[in-house]
Amino acid sequence: MKLIYTNENYFLVHNIKNIVENAGVSTTLRNEYTSSGAGELAPNETWLELWVLNENEYGKAIVAITSAFNTHAKAWVCKKCLEKNDAAFEFCWQCQTNP
Repeated sequence: MKLIYTNENYFLVHNIKNIVENAGVSTTLRNEYTSSGAGELAPNETWLELWVLNENEYGKAIVAITSAFNTHAKAWVCKKCLEKNDAAFEFCWQCQTNP
């Protein structure tokens, strides 16, 4: 087994877990119940940890995580009014037309 990700935020760890498992990599969680030790233990020792079960799949897991977070949407120009729109817009802010 090999540690792939740890964070104090359970939501983030479970999000990474979903990404990795959707890529076909088997994982396990550790420290799910150590939050009750906060104050007695060093803070990072109570963080939830995501481990890859098969060390040979570690690279595949890293690629899945990297590609999931490196999808950069690009700005676009409306075909109707020619207004430049930021990538966050699903439709033109000027005329409300879909791209």
